[in-house]
Amino acid sequence: MPARLTSDFWVSAYVRRCHHEGAFALIRRRGAAEAGAILIVVDRLDGANDLYAPAPQTELDDTRGRVFERIAEAVDGLTVEERIARELKFDSDLWIVAVEDRQGRAFLD
Repeated sequence: MPARLTSDFWVSAYVRRCHHEGAFALIRRRGAAEAGAILIVVDRLDGANDLYAPAPQTELDDTRGRVFERIAEAVDGLTVEERIARELKFDSDLWIVAVEDRQGRAFLD
């Protein structure tokens, strides 16, 4: 079984991919370098945001690496921030990546 990429390495590569695809991305919050969970906020720049979180363990596939699911779609920024605040209460090692893309692309395929 191949070794899993560390969170800091994965986030760094993800931000570079977003930039390469023409979207703006930044790390809003750094979590645990080795294995912190990652939340991704996609701001569509029209008031709508999508929020992605790691898929439940039962949906993980070692051949695909990290798998994400959309847990909020086309919601306002306040709703996203409330959800992030709840997640941070349970996981202080959480990473938060913000992506700005008018097309709402998450680049997680």
